[in-house]
Amino acid sequence: MKPASALNCRDRVELKSVLESQVYDLLIIGGGITGAGVARDAALRGLKVALIEGQDFASGTSSRSSKMIHGGLRYLAKGDIAVVKESASERAILHAIAPHLAQRSDYIIATRSWRESLLMRIALQVYEFLGKVAPGDRHQAWSVARLRQKEPGLATEGVNGAVVYPEYLTDDARLTLATIRSAKAAGAVVMNYMKAVEIGRGDTFKIGCESQLPEDDTQVSVRATLVVNTAGPWVDRVCRLENNAQAPRLALSRGVHVVVDRERLPVNHTVVMSTPDKRKIFAVPAGEFTYLGTTDEFYPHDHYWPDVYQADLDYLFETTNQQFPQAHLSTRDVVSVWSGVRPLVGSISEKATEMSRKDEMWVGPMGMLSVGGGKLSAYRAMAERIVDKAIEQAGFQASPCRTASEYLPGGEPLDTTSLAAELSDRTLARWQRLYGSELPLVARHGKDLEAEVNFAVEVEGALRLEDYWARRSSRAWFDHRAGLDSLAVAADLMASKLQWSDERRQQEIDNCVRIDQDSRQHFSHTE
Repeated sequence: MKPASALNCRDRVELKSVLESQVYDLLIIGGGITGAGVARDAALRGLKVALIEGQDFASGTSSRSSKMIHGGLRYLAKGDIAVVKESASERAILHAIAPHLAQRSDYIIATRSWRESLLMRIALQVYEFLGKVAPGDRHQAWSVARLRQKEPGLATEGVNGAVVYPEYLTDDARLTLATIRSAKAAGAVVMNYMKAVEIGRGDTFKIGCESQLPEDDTQVSVRATLVVNTAGPWVDRVCRLENNAQAPRLALSRGVHVVVDRERLPVNHTVVMSTPDKRKIFAVPAGEFTYLGTTDEFYPHDHYWPDVYQADLDYLFETTNQQFPQAHLSTRDVVSVWSGVRPLVGSISEKATEMSRKDEMWVGPMGMLSVGGGKLSAYRAMAERIVDKAIEQAGFQASPCRTASEYLPGGEPLDTTSLAAELSDRTLARWQRLYGSELPLVARHGKDLEAEVNFAVEVEGALRLEDYWARRSSRAWFDHRAGLDSLAVAADLMASKLQWSDERRQQEIDNCVRIDQDSRQHFSHTE
């Protein structure tokens, strides 16, 4: 039996019929974390909600982040107390409603003087007080001896100790997916690979949409009282459907992350490192791998897969090799890379690293509500503000927000005792991280890769091989050889469920291989 949150994205004819069957209160354009949060909040408040996404859910920025749920410490230095409080609160809420998607990873910052350590500890004490941080999540001070014991590869020359404090890591794509599934369980109608191509307004909004799947030429017309544009880096494009003269509101910033084998960079905690240009980058443990990130610079294009350059790798490797003298990382060590663009609201006359990550809303000439900026860490609170604004603007009658107390799919407590004998330790750990309390449901769909692919199609709305490889399983990033060895088997399983021809099956494999090859095309391979 499938859960109420299961996404049936295969029956395009049925979905088209449902989308065209009524006038929705809200139509949300964009299935990233912001759109997912808005759909969930609005549906749980009793509004009639539809969400369309031009590609796959979380296929843009929301699967290319640093995968961190920050508590807001960095905003303390800017005096942004409200953001500090919200970030700390939201971190605790996410850990409560989806603990498998908010896993603790202690952050280590080496200090070089007694004064530096004292100032950082004072700042953390203020942060912990403002954020009402639980006693078990408060910071520690480590001696040099303990730092060497805990992170033996880290350089300690000139270091007098370290300040350590907890943050949380997430699987950003799966967090988005879980949020969309929760919206669906609450009554929202959701459809991926359905792109908005026309916006009109009479008594209601009328949105013309076209399918983006290779074998599907479905066209849909959706009517709604209010449209919410949460298209991330493509918000300006959607705005121009409403008003072709709309001036750009976004300044896009590109972030690059690099994955290496953990044997090449064995870290046990998230290590925070300072770069020559005074920025902070991270080395983050992720199972058998370690990832480094991130760059942050303006990018002039809203590319779906932004380019990665040798200079990006050099930037990350230079500081990492200084901090971990035995690593000697180079291009040959790259397992995978991911790159995404952040939809910041502002002007490129500012520095990308200094621009606000706050969300902003504005109303277009037809009344469409558009959203730019925002942070993954505070997506739930951001969605609450957006839905509040939509209710005020359209005069909807709705119940209070419930998203802080409702579990996301997979978030309920789970006793894995009975499953321990059936699954290998590696599979059990992986599935606990991916699926949380839905692990037993996944196990009913087969073993290992077979179960993951079947569950991705039948419950998680996957329609293309890329959906499984990059977003449902993260094999594109955190698997040996970037998960390329899994493609053929996964394609066979998906072909059976989605009635792909042999030609289509091969096209799907070729698409994933091309994504991986393109991500490496600007690397130097002569080392």
